[in-house]
Amino acid sequence: MRELDEVERVGVVGAGTMGNGIAQVAAAAGYDVVMRDIETEFVEKGLDAIDDSLSRFVRKEEMTEAEKADALDRIAGTTDLADLGDCDLVVEAAVEKMDIKRDIFADLDEVTDEDVVLATNTSTLSITTIAAATERPDLVVGLHFMNPVPVMKGVEVVTGEHTSDGATELAHGFSEALGKETWESDDKPGFVTNRILMPWINEGVRAFDEGVAAKEDIDRGMTLGTNVPMGPLELADHIGLDICLDASETLHEELGDRYKPAYLLRRKVDAGDLGKKTGRGFYEYE
Repeated sequence: MRELDEVERVGVVGAGTMGNGIAQVAAAAGYDVVMRDIETEFVEKGLDAIDDSLSRFVRKEEMTEAEKADALDRIAGTTDLADLGDCDLVVEAAVEKMDIKRDIFADLDEVTDEDVVLATNTSTLSITTIAAATERPDLVVGLHFMNPVPVMKGVEVVTGEHTSDGATELAHGFSEALGKETWESDDKPGFVTNRILMPWINEGVRAFDEGVAAKEDIDRGMTLGTNVPMGPLELADHIGLDICLDASETLHEELGDRYKPAYLLRRKVDAGDLGKKTGRGFYEYE
């Protein structure tokens, strides 16, 4: 297994919100990055999102124009998974569907060197089941970044049934090299964060749907009453209502009716109102 000081080139599978965020923070930390998605359009949108995000850091004077340019120069986009073949660590951030993730990991197992750690950014799915699609389950680990990745400091390290101590240590060390702080979870449904977060969001949605309070008052009640930075409805919009629904459905299947998705959450996803990324969720956005 490669050690942390041997990691110079990082592969990221997925150029969406989580993938481009991971690519950005890795490049900003000095790593060369290859970001892959299935269509050129998705890759280009991911690169544009990184450019926009870095520009915000420049405007806030948290980064110089030169540092932004250097970070962008370190990121290469591709639609060919084989281009990740010379990476020293790969982080998968594709859609939250088990069959898709298993297919990706089976392919990564073929194209990368056998001593490369393969990490998944899954927020609810079993690391053990994903790892079973490879011939290196000991080198598969969960690296669950929080959204938005460039801003949030936390990374949840999740260990599967066969994840080695070395892979776990590398996951912690790599996260810390990106300026993050970590905690560790066993491979149980939802891990630490979503096991607790998704019922909170669902109950906020139910309270709104049942007329307990206006959405603004639900969110203000939670931010002012519990000192969290966002209330459940605003946070759901930022995460993506489709992602919240997928996570809730997984937890419902694994843990029973206490995790049943709220009706209004499902209705909004069916309507295509997915939150900030589509301009409309519980709130409207530019």
